[in-house]
Amino acid sequence: MAVDKNLFLYNLAVVSIMKSEAPYVKEWLDYHLLAGVEHFYIYDNESPDNLKEVLQPYIDSGTVTYIFYPGKARQYEAYNEAVQNYKFFCRYIAFIDADEFIFPQNNKSIVEVTDEILQDKPNAGGLAANIYYFGSNNLETADYTKGVLERFTRRAPIDWIPLIGKDKSLPGGTAHVSTITIPRKIHHFGNPHYAYYFENCYAVNSNGGRVPTYYNNPPLVDKIVMNHYSVKSKEEYFEKIKRGTADNKNNIYNLQRFQRDDHNEIFDDSILAYRDARQQNPLETKSAKHQRTYSALFKNLSPTFGKNPAKKIFVGKLETFLTCLRLASYLRENLFNETVGKFFEEMSLEAIHKTLYTTIAPADLRLLFFEMPNILKMNYPAVENICQDCIKIIPKLMDKFRTPIAGDWKSFIELKYFMEMLKVFEQNKKD
Repeated sequence: MAVDKNLFLYNLAVVSIMKSEAPYVKEWLDYHLLAGVEHFYIYDNESPDNLKEVLQPYIDSGTVTYIFYPGKARQYEAYNEAVQNYKFFCRYIAFIDADEFIFPQNNKSIVEVTDEILQDKPNAGGLAANIYYFGSNNLETADYTKGVLERFTRRAPIDWIPLIGKDKSLPGGTAHVSTITIPRKIHHFGNPHYAYYFENCYAVNSNGGRVPTYYNNPPLVDKIVMNHYSVKSKEEYFEKIKRGTADNKNNIYNLQRFQRDDHNEIFDDSILAYRDARQQNPLETKSAKHQRTYSALFKNLSPTFGKNPAKKIFVGKLETFLTCLRLASYLRENLFNETVGKFFEEMSLEAIHKTLYTTIAPADLRLLFFEMPNILKMNYPAVENICQDCIKIIPKLMDKFRTPIAGDWKSFIELKYFMEMLKVFEQNKKD
């Protein structure tokens, strides 16, 4: 059951980890704001340039959340941390690099296109969009007086699908995807282009077909595509070689890769027409956002008030009530007085408890288990009830995963961890 979109602070946010992207990030931010992105979570991987200075006006306006993120090969870590921290604040999150531009193939926003593709697909965890690779336009030197979109207007054809990998058996190029996710269905990131989802959830392509990995072949670009400006001019690519990559301790960039990826066969500047056709919509003010989300919080929780609410109220609503809980905590810190905030937190927890006596989708149960470390920190009577219910539920799931037919030992071990965590909580309560 879809969660009320008014419970989210943002319809669409973008998560990106960046290093030395100061010359490009303003254009990237402004374009995506026009395309319907409402917020950005930027992880700065020790940029030696003035990245934060360029970001500062967007930070001050509340459009960018800036996280300094030092260390090597931390892209997956950043993505997984973002899922944990922000999944209940954003209806969709796109995980892309600073050289990727999400491009709907009409004048609609990214959210509108994503909604149209994912509607009536309850198991969809995200939209996997194929990638167009743009080349250098045969430019040797960088001209920072012009934007990336104006300078690089030539790309590889749609059938540029080189075989990659150690044994040259995996499709690359345009077959690759980047993903706009429903973050509450994500189990983890282990690939920068693709999320792994909870049971029975998966990414879909623009036709609604299942995409089980980081490529979709044959490519589909009729509704939405990711324009990837990974090459730029030769001068800029050499700078890229110097700084390396955020997802690999070994530098994967070199002259051979430049020659492989520098495709300029097809002239394509259609993204400029899209950008020019989009109007700048004013972002929702903080006070308006708080009022909207408060009203949605009351609307979704009020049917659960009282001694004996109807059981049907709770069917299929675990994700909704988990979202309510995180929203209530956010609003308690930013809007409510302590008494009102705690009331909504407690009502959310009571609603979560009551959903556990209904039929629940496996993905929603996993979402709850992943959220339990945060729930266990809260001091409400319902927390202990939820804990006891989970202790009863988890062994049944463990039995399912350790059967010879299922054999999903990763899930079994994961559930065992959750069980041990809950038992420690129970023991601490008794002590």
